[in-house]
Amino acid sequence: MQAPAPTPTIRSPSPLRLGWRALWRDLRAGELRLLMLAVLLAVAALSAVGFLADRLQGGLQRDAVQLLGGDVVIASDQATPQAFVDEARRLGLAGVGTLSFPTMARADDAQGGASRLVALKSVAPGYPLRGQVQTAAVPEQPGAPTPDIPAPGQVWVDAPLLGALDVAVGDALWLGDARLTIARIITLEPDRGSGFMSFAPRVLMNAADLPATALVQPASRITWRYAVAGDADAVARFAAWAQQQAKAPGVRGVRVESLESGRPEMRQTLDRAQQFLNLVALLAALLSAVAVALAARAFASQHLDGAALLRVLGLAQRTIAAAYVVEFALAGLLASVAGALLGWAVHWVFVWLLAGLVPAGLPPASVWPALLGLGVGLTLLAAFGLPPVLQLARVPPLRVIRRDLGGVKPASLAVLLLGMAGFAALLLIVSRDWRLGLVAVGGFAVAVLLFALLAWLAVRVLRNSVHEARAPRWLVLATRQIAARPAYAVVQVSSLAVGLLALVLLVLLRTDLIASWRQATPANAPDRFVINIQPDQTADFRAMLAGAGVTHYDWYPMFRGRLVAVNGKPVSAADYPDERAQGLVEREFNLSHSLQAPKHNAITAGRWQPGEAGAVSVEEGLAKTLGLKLGDTLSFDIAGMASQARITSLRKVDWSSMRANFFVLYPLAEMPDVPITYLAAYRAPEVAGFDNALVRQFPNVTNVDLSATLAQVQGVMAQVIGAVQFLFAFTLAAGLIVLFAAVTATREERAREFAVMRALGASGRLLRQVQRAELAGVGLLAGLLASSVALVVGALLALYVFDFTWTAPLWIPLAGSITGALLALAAGWWGLREVLRRPVVQTLRAAAQ
Repeated sequence: MQAPAPTPTIRSPSPLRLGWRALWRDLRAGELRLLMLAVLLAVAALSAVGFLADRLQGGLQRDAVQLLGGDVVIASDQATPQAFVDEARRLGLAGVGTLSFPTMARADDAQGGASRLVALKSVAPGYPLRGQVQTAAVPEQPGAPTPDIPAPGQVWVDAPLLGALDVAVGDALWLGDARLTIARIITLEPDRGSGFMSFAPRVLMNAADLPATALVQPASRITWRYAVAGDADAVARFAAWAQQQAKAPGVRGVRVESLESGRPEMRQTLDRAQQFLNLVALLAALLSAVAVALAARAFASQHLDGAALLRVLGLAQRTIAAAYVVEFALAGLLASVAGALLGWAVHWVFVWLLAGLVPAGLPPASVWPALLGLGVGLTLLAAFGLPPVLQLARVPPLRVIRRDLGGVKPASLAVLLLGMAGFAALLLIVSRDWRLGLVAVGGFAVAVLLFALLAWLAVRVLRNSVHEARAPRWLVLATRQIAARPAYAVVQVSSLAVGLLALVLLVLLRTDLIASWRQATPANAPDRFVINIQPDQTADFRAMLAGAGVTHYDWYPMFRGRLVAVNGKPVSAADYPDERAQGLVEREFNLSHSLQAPKHNAITAGRWQPGEAGAVSVEEGLAKTLGLKLGDTLSFDIAGMASQARITSLRKVDWSSMRANFFVLYPLAEMPDVPITYLAAYRAPEVAGFDNALVRQFPNVTNVDLSATLAQVQGVMAQVIGAVQFLFAFTLAAGLIVLFAAVTATREERAREFAVMRALGASGRLLRQVQRAELAGVGLLAGLLASSVALVVGALLALYVFDFTWTAPLWIPLAGSITGALLALAAGWWGLREVLRRPVVQTLRAAAQ
């Protein structure tokens, strides 16, 4: 008798193989398209900003030595203390000092006598200690390194100054009372700054010529820098000693800059541009998270029957779960790699849009932004995509017979909270600004909970507010549709509201915050600021203004003082954790006195008493930063003279008003013991050559033409806004994906319900009315919620991140409601139009299978 053949062993398929096959099948079917597009957009937006920031930081680190001009630099607003010079010499370090300040330069009368604001730097032999100055003999000629400095009687200048003054190399240039000769063109100045655009052309002169200019006055605002270089150990010892000395009592206004502690300062424009770009990237990532969650839930709903069939065929839950993990990991990896590549391409667009603001020749980016982008993409899928999909492994086999079993359920609270916490932590790292990250991430988290609560309440109210006997039939049916699925309605309204929140918030930031940033000078505001007017020049200066027809102008005495004590207690930077407060304590203030309170300053607390001795009025922002209040006694060191006064009033100062403003004002007509100069702010008269004539008659004054500066600033802002708007397209796309996903999340349920109604005799026209009413109602509610919350989040961003005045109009909720309804209708028309065209028999047959 022949033995029975052995039963073949059925081997369970590999999860890796199953996952790969499922990925390939679902990609061809288009079921992963929405989910992968959301991940791609999030990774592209974040990595593009990351690549730009990484290259900027690399460029600054690369140029650190040249930016400093030495291994360690002692910067001060008074002459460098001799102790620092002596210590550097004792340690065998080379040292060289420079001083720089803004002033007016003018051409000789034979060349027309034009004048221009310049950044004058006086240098001594040995400059620079690190790097080399490069010069050319004529403009447009490539520069060549030189070990020299300008010879006595000569100056080197930036090329734009030649065109501004209509002079050439070899012509004369007047600086104060000194007539010097333009000898060479500066093409590279190693310690000029952080590499960003400077509004004033540089003039480099020999220190031996400075006294002849008579430009250094008691109230002149000069920056002294003493650079040292040499042996690394000696430099380290000097840096440590200098840091201690700078913090010692009695040493004020001294800063120690080194490769370790010095950080080149970017202009405020690029700082805020980086914040805007980070905000837009964060919003794109947050919206993508919502889109991934919605798309994953729809994916899980479509695969319930297939998962049940796999269970019937004997596939283990663990194998099914592992296969879906593999499929989603591969999908996330593909989308993230594509997003990182797109981000790399997009960051080049940023570099092009910001041309002239960022240093030329940026170093290559590191791999960190790409890895961070990959991490964000995979975290997106793990936190928001996998939880509903992993439920497919637990679908009961009985679902193949009973279709009402094994539906997708909400993810467990623990899984949801863990995923959201991980994603939020990653976004906080990406934001590079904890305030920005907390407001954006925290604001959206609170907004989602608020949207869900209000949507649930709205559904409850809607159920009882529509009377079947009096309301149109289409409205009754639409109301029943929404009330019959309260959970779906809450998810749909919340998702739509989150997408609209990001869009409304960015529109408000663009139209209100950036518009206020670029606000033009008022028609009657001053466009000339003249400083360093000496007391013996006041009569002639004012007579010259009157002769030119200038009758309305700001005129204030100005003197410099350092805050040394509050209520008798000495103050130092170490007393304040805030960086701005530390900087204010370290610097000297521009102070003034006036018998009457400035008309453009509002008194917000206390009382201004003209002629009150021992009193001061303080700008309220300064008081808040330094923790000052009414009644506090302030002690100032004014040119070595002690001055004590009590705060008797606080003023609100509009620093964007283009008027003469001061942090601290004495309510006095005269302060005879104080060394003062005068400041004049006026609108330039329509008199040809007035600026040049003013500088010729008063060569020591500094005439700031603010109209030209504002034009340059607006040009910078145009570039920055172009970059922000370019990245805005990513967030707009992510927002539209969320809208589409939210509207189409219940497509199959709608199809079955509409099929039943059509089978019972409902016309296609009635069903279209029902669908439009439902979508418009959901969009209207979502738009109202989103725009209302956007006002709050925008105000927080304006106050704590961008430092803007928030002036959003109150009609925004109405506009947001209408926009939400229109977008929901548009998304519904695109995503649900085939629902009404699908044959009734096909829908009912599929539902019965």
